[in-house]
Amino acid sequence: MERIGVVGAGTMGRGVAQLFAEQGHQVVLVDVADQILESARAEIGREVRFARLLRPGAPTRVPEEVVGRIAFTTDLTEVRQVDFLFENTIENWDLKRSLYGKLDFLCAPGVPFGVNTSAIPITRVASATGRPDRVIGTHFMNPAPTKPTVELIRGHHTSDETLALIQGLLDRTGKRHIVVKDSPGFVTNRVLMLTLNEAIFLLHEGVSGAAEIDRLFKECFGHTMGPLETADLIGLDTVLFSLDVLCDSFDDPKYRPCPLLRKLVDAGILGRKTGQGFHHYDDTHRNDDTQESGDRRYE
Repeated sequence: MERIGVVGAGTMGRGVAQLFAEQGHQVVLVDVADQILESARAEIGREVRFARLLRPGAPTRVPEEVVGRIAFTTDLTEVRQVDFLFENTIENWDLKRSLYGKLDFLCAPGVPFGVNTSAIPITRVASATGRPDRVIGTHFMNPAPTKPTVELIRGHHTSDETLALIQGLLDRTGKRHIVVKDSPGFVTNRVLMLTLNEAIFLLHEGVSGAAEIDRLFKECFGHTMGPLETADLIGLDTVLFSLDVLCDSFDDPKYRPCPLLRKLVDAGILGRKTGQGFHHYDDTHRNDDTQESGDRRYE
């Protein structure tokens, strides 16, 4: 597999594109707006340039060479020639269903689809294609180039061959992987989103401040980041979408999003990518694009 397609150039999509470009793959990165793609180009260049500082022991790479392996395009038909495709668009089922119909038409029949979703069941995604055996959940963690392990989700129809292909591809990038069965939110986000939501409720109820909530998790449990910092990194809109999916899928009120979370998302306060969430971030933490990829339809 030499040519990798990545649809969606938001935080996760550009991280996945960087990961494979660093390993020598040719990558096609697709999004709906040139502004998002230019932001992705600049961010990937910065991440590669500072990789030695962020990832001690990481090999030295030339940013121009890594970025040069990535074709940035708004033309979805460019995925016709890819050998494996990863989808990283917003957690909106209607948009994903429409997108997968187009991808299924454009890509060769044998091309596997890696679904990098936070909560939507993989079997549901596979149902929007004519290749359900070639669809697998590839839940990369953020940031994708630095996190060592990928959660692989096997849908109802995912074949042994598809699983072996993605495992081999990840092995060659140095990523470990853990295979789980298909369920809304899988293992990681089914637990994580409850934790984030409960931390937001604590803030909403005035039990503690945001800084104190995060300090407790870092200083008492040794977490690298507190739950509210984690929500800011993921994006508050993505957290809300994920909780809505979990709540609808399980019909269980324990997944009901905190009203404060919904209010912040309505206000456009989305976390690091907008410079403000439960904490404030300066320009060094902020992405140039304040809208995640996938909020418009691929035409």
